[in-house]
Amino acid sequence: MIHTLVLSALLLAPAPAGADEALWALLRGGGQVIVLRHAQTDPGVGDPPGFRLEACATQRNLSAQGREDARRLGEALRARGAPIGRVLSSRWCRCLETARLAFGRAEPWAALDSQFHDRSRSGEQAAEFGARASEPPRGGNLVLVTHGTNIREWTGIHPAQGELVVLTPEGAGRFRVAGRLAPLRAP
Repeated sequence: MIHTLVLSALLLAPAPAGADEALWALLRGGGQVIVLRHAQTDPGVGDPPGFRLEACATQRNLSAQGREDARRLGEALRARGAPIGRVLSSRWCRCLETARLAFGRAEPWAALDSQFHDRSRSGEQAAEFGARASEPPRGGNLVLVTHGTNIREWTGIHPAQGELVVLTPEGAGRFRVAGRLAPLRAP
């Protein structure tokens, strides 16, 4: 989807002064795809053995800090005038909760599910993600809430928890990374 050489240059180049403001302006115009890694979780990597998708208590979940950070993210997007259209989320509880706290809603979409423990659908998920991320959304910006492992696989970027990666759809299965916005941490 993205040429490795171009992506490497984007990741290594220092962000120009005002890059965040330019990205906020792009988001205010709508038509972008916001790929959001879920907010901060309780310490750990992956989910505990035997976790069940339908039982949040068996998963690694958002911490109190993560819940507050998700609320602040939604407030910041509203305050900056970034229109939000559809909000799609991994079916994992930490992603759904991030989306609901930030945006007030979430549509579960299996293509965004974690690949950390099971990579058997990774090719199919990448194709579904690429098709969705390459088409300009209508009615604001499309939000996709997912996991760091997936974002790294699909964009080459390994975001922090709660970090946004903004994609500009280019059609025909292509998108470009417009930039990143650091997580908004509550004091």
